[in-house]
Amino acid sequence: MWAYESVFYQVYPLGFCGAPYENDGALEHRILKVMDWIPQMNKLGINAVYFSPVFESDTHGYNTRDYRKIDVRLGTNEDFKRVCAALHENGIRVVLDGVFNHVGRGFGAFQDVVRNRERSEYLDWFYRIALDGNSNYNDGLWYEGWEGNYDLVKLNLKNERVVEYLLDSVKQWIEEFDIDGLRLDVAYSLDEGFVRRLHDFTAALKPDFYLLGEMLHGDYNRLMNDEMLHSATNYECYKGLYSSFNSMNMFEIVHSLLRQFGSENWTLYKGRHLLSFVDNHDVTRVASILNNERHLPLIYAMMFGMPGIPCVYYGSEWGAKAKKEEGDMALRACFDKPEWNELSDYISRLSEAKKNSEALNYGGFRSVLLTNKQCIFERKSEHERVLVAVNADGEDFTAHFDAGCGRALDLISGAEHDFGGGSLMPAYSAAFWKCEV
Repeated sequence: MWAYESVFYQVYPLGFCGAPYENDGALEHRILKVMDWIPQMNKLGINAVYFSPVFESDTHGYNTRDYRKIDVRLGTNEDFKRVCAALHENGIRVVLDGVFNHVGRGFGAFQDVVRNRERSEYLDWFYRIALDGNSNYNDGLWYEGWEGNYDLVKLNLKNERVVEYLLDSVKQWIEEFDIDGLRLDVAYSLDEGFVRRLHDFTAALKPDFYLLGEMLHGDYNRLMNDEMLHSATNYECYKGLYSSFNSMNMFEIVHSLLRQFGSENWTLYKGRHLLSFVDNHDVTRVASILNNERHLPLIYAMMFGMPGIPCVYYGSEWGAKAKKEEGDMALRACFDKPEWNELSDYISRLSEAKKNSEALNYGGFRSVLLTNKQCIFERKSEHERVLVAVNADGEDFTAHFDAGCGRALDLISGAEHDFGGGSLMPAYSAAFWKCEV
């Protein structure tokens, strides 16, 4: 699967393009801005883009009005077709947000129910509608909104007409835009039968079509398996990454990685490829959550070195800041143009190391050395062995351990490393030591 050897870049188009929050109905060709950022993606070593919602919606994209039409605030279907073609020409795959659990109140079928009530042919398209109830929108009917949000009307994914409508929409996206995969919004809320149908349907249209599910808690294997999703968002390690640096306790993240990918029989996700991230459109940007800015490159090194598919959120590659408490729109900023600095350059080197390493793409996980402030872990595949070493301390550290080889090449810096007499780990440093197998 191509995704397992990729570095992703997440773009939240409505924010990225500076679109108004409310859908004002005015056509603007804002989505073409993505093409101006392709050189930035190339320089970063990106080979897959995940777009948050692009289809017509009421406000933030997750309250869909029309699954077949690019949001008017972003442009036209033809505009987005041009964007996808340009990305593909640059070797960058395209993954879209599949928002299938719920729709917006502006969705045509729901508006038909509001107008025609029991006479509407779409009454059974929605999950648990009660015509003798009411919502906070005072429609004279009650319906289930996702997690109590009545602007998000829950779809009935056990209704064959609904499923066929959604699958036909996905087929259009593949045929019109040549997309390469989907990230399923709130996958943990989706009907499992629908997810199986989607898996089989997309695999028949495009054998290497990638399905990623948004998962927060619990066992990701419920949906991430050979019959459903290829991957899930690794929220457990997202928290473990920044918390380990802020508390200077590397035991936390290594415990999670051993639990998920270690060699024991009880390991949860050995051989699986979860999506790794240090921030996204829903959480505080990593540069605003770390207590020590010197840890910023190191948290990326840890993310690229651990098992998974690394994903960089637009703007964070140069250290853009924003806090969740400032509101979602602060997290989903519009930048006039991309920036480039030492952090960006470092991430580009991590990208190349990751994409070109069999061990970093497919290797197992074994903890080699662990203290509160330092960790070394092994990623070993059939033909390659890489030791990922991180020193989060402000002082140099000499690690004494059996490296299993005398010399190694650091895939990040390109420098040779000698294990004789102990391994010097400079203050605030990371290395990917490639050893002979």
